[in-house]
Amino acid sequence: MNFTRQLKPAHLQLLLKIAEVGQLQIAASALAISQPAASRIVADIEARAQTTLFHRSPKGLEPTPVGEMFLRHARVIVSELESLQKEVENLNAGLSGEVRIGTVTGPAVGIVLPVYQSLSETSPDIAVTIEVSPSTELVRGLDEGRFDFIVARIPTDHNTAEFLVHPGRKEVVQLMVRSAHPLAGRKQITLSDLSDYDWVIQERGSPIRKAVEDAFHAASLAVPNRVVNSSSLLVVEALLASSDVIAPQSKEVSDLLTGSGLGNQLDVLHLEKPITVPPYFVIRNRSRQLTRAASLFFDRILEAL
Repeated sequence: MNFTRQLKPAHLQLLLKIAEVGQLQIAASALAISQPAASRIVADIEARAQTTLFHRSPKGLEPTPVGEMFLRHARVIVSELESLQKEVENLNAGLSGEVRIGTVTGPAVGIVLPVYQSLSETSPDIAVTIEVSPSTELVRGLDEGRFDFIVARIPTDHNTAEFLVHPGRKEVVQLMVRSAHPLAGRKQITLSDLSDYDWVIQERGSPIRKAVEDAFHAASLAVPNRVVNSSSLLVVEALLASSDVIAPQSKEVSDLLTGSGLGNQLDVLHLEKPITVPPYFVIRNRSRQLTRAASLFFDRILEAL
C-alpha cells in the first residue's frame, strides 16, 4: 500500500470532484487542470492501488466500492487540510488564539467588554480570559506573565521601567441609592447632606474609596464612618435593595446597574460637585511580544479609548 505515500491533496480533490460531477473533463476544468493530466492522475492511482476507482454508467462516472472507500477517506483528509489552512490563516491574522486581560471594574464594563463583544462577532475563535481585580494584583500578574496586558492604575511604589503605558481615562464616581431613598431626585446635593446615612464602599486603599474620602476632606467634613467594606456587586445590590445605604460606583458600573432589571429600583444622587478618580492606563510588559490575537485586542481597546 505504498501508493498512499504518493497521494497529494490535489489528487484527492480531483477524485471528489469527479464523484460530484460525474465527468472527468468537467472535474478537470473545475480544478484548472487539463483533461489529459487528470486522466493520468486517476490512471496512476488505479495502477498503484491495483484496482479501478470509477466505472462508466448512463449517469457518467460512478465510484466502485474501492472508489467509495477512497472518497470516504478523501473527504476527511481534504476537510481537515482545509480546516488546518483556515486555522493557520486565522492565527496569523490574529483571528484565533488566546488572550488574557486583567482590568479594574470600571473599564471592564465600559471598555473591555464592549471590545470583546465586537471582536467576538468577527473573531469567534479567540479564547478570551478577563480577570477583574485591584490594580496592585493586576500589576503583579503582569510582572509574573499571567496577563498579556492590563487596564489598571500603577501603584505609586512600582517601578514602571519595564512597562509600556498608554493613557486611559479618568473615572467619574456616582453615588447609587435605591429609588425610595430620601435624597433620590434632589438636585445640588452636598457632601454634608450625606453624613447621616450608611455606606457600602470598596476596601480602604481602593481608588473609589480614596476619591470619596478625599472629597470629604476637601470639604472639611468627617469621612463616613458607618461603612460596610465590600467590593462585591452582589453585596452592593442586596444592600441597595433593602436599605437607604449609599454605594459609590464608577459611572460605567452605575450605568450597567441602572440599565439592568434593577433600573427602576435604583437612582443616582445629583452631587453639587462631581467626584473623580485618577485615570487608569492600558499597560503591557515592554519585554514581551504580544501574540497577534492579543495585539488585535490591545489595539481595539486603545481605539475605544
